[in-house]
Amino acid sequence: MTSTNPKSPLAAVTGLLSFVLVLGGGSGLLHEWLGWIHFMGFVRFLVPDGYEIFGYVVMVVLGVAVGAGGDSLTRRART
Repeated sequence: MTSTNPKSPLAAVTGLLSFVLVLGGGSGLLHEWLGWIHFMGFVRFLVPDGYEIFGYVVMVVLGVAVGAGGDSLTRRART
């Protein structure tokens, strides 16, 4: 049985933010390790010089946390 409730705006925003953080952090890590993948170039402005690896790992972890929090909020709203 499917739900007819539309997705809340908060769920959409947290999903988008989670996607951008995980994808940006992952592409930044791949760029640092391999040197040839530079998919989301704007994320280099979000991490300080000299702390690139740590900053990209924090972005991935934060993206996963935001996604889990948004999913938890939408599940709580449904019940």
